[in-house]
Amino acid sequence: MPSMSLTLALSILAGVILLLLVVQSLWNARKNTPRRAEPPSAATPQAPRMEPPLGGDMAAVPTPMPTAAPVASAELVDARRGGDAAVAAASAAVGLAPEAVAPGVEPAAGGAALAQAAPAPAPAVSAPAPVVRRGPRIDALIDVIATLALDARLSGEFIQAHLPTTRRAGTKPFLIEGLNAATAEWEPPAPGQQYRELQAGLQLANRHGALNEIEYSEFVQKLQPFADSVGAAAEFPDMLDVVARAKELDHFAMQHDAQLAVQVAARTAAWSVAYLQQACLKHGFVPGSVPGRLVMPGAEEGAPPVLVLSFDPQAALAEDPNGAMLQVATLSLDIPQTAEADNPFDTWLKAMSTLAVELDAALVDEAGRPVRPEAFEPIKQDLENLYRTLEARDLAAGSAAARRLFS
Repeated sequence: MPSMSLTLALSILAGVILLLLVVQSLWNARKNTPRRAEPPSAATPQAPRMEPPLGGDMAAVPTPMPTAAPVASAELVDARRGGDAAVAAASAAVGLAPEAVAPGVEPAAGGAALAQAAPAPAPAVSAPAPVVRRGPRIDALIDVIATLALDARLSGEFIQAHLPTTRRAGTKPFLIEGLNAATAEWEPPAPGQQYRELQAGLQLANRHGALNEIEYSEFVQKLQPFADSVGAAAEFPDMLDVVARAKELDHFAMQHDAQLAVQVAARTAAWSVAYLQQACLKHGFVPGSVPGRLVMPGAEEGAPPVLVLSFDPQAALAEDPNGAMLQVATLSLDIPQTAEADNPFDTWLKAMSTLAVELDAALVDEAGRPVRPEAFEPIKQDLENLYRTLEARDLAAGSAAARRLFS
């Protein structure tokens, strides 16, 4: 009997141990299961605006009409807008103007206007004029300019028909503008306009380096046939002077470029692409123009983003966003591309702290060493000096010239 009781006890103990192992295995599997996005609810607000396309002139973009009863969204929270670092709810409301009281009608005691026998027709609502986004313009500060003198005025249609198929010499873009005969302003040739002079500007430097002799020669070879086709006399600056100027500008740019980045790494379970996107949309990010990129837009419509959160583009292209797994994403800030008024540095610090909490992530540098947002505070003074130096060169951070030079 004792041996039988001992056997039973051992069997029960073995069963309990086996059950504990199964529970532990299930717990570990659940803990390590990649985080997936929650299914959208019926009240999900419309998708947020996306980052503008990279490069090129932007076409006219109509301003959307507000609806009579807009949906207040607590999902898109801009990390720049003060408030608690965890996440404050963002709300929007559009007030309706009170109805006008018809002449000769006294308001009732309650304040409401008495109805007319024949109600006045509702005023027509005119659609707002489309907002035209201007592309980059020739700037003598960062471009070498070739003049193309004309004997007679040319139409915008005629000029457009003869433009070079590609306006790039090596790694440097070039622009062609015309002097509008009516407004006396330089602008990209447009249909319906007449131009009495042309000019072309080739960028002297960018993050690919300074303009060199080969690129300048390619520019001349592309521009000369265009000048001949429109009957213009082209005059090009001396190559040696141009290259020397390009090297000086490139040296300045290299000495005053600044890009900050920190990696956001999953502590335990990996994230699905859908989960990462869903989590970041709550904190002011919107889908980028290329795969593997989420951006926090600037205050100016069409401007470069204040922050960029980049991750594996191959995972972003996966057919099932909940199936592609991610362990790390990089949160970066491009100082010369963003206006100082947008407060980009503090935005970057706040965003990294918020995302670390939201994604249960660690903040690390490129070598995998842990970092804290407070560790970046000492470089604030260096950034202040950088802003003042760029301004002194007429290349203020976020300006059109700075965005082109530091690109």
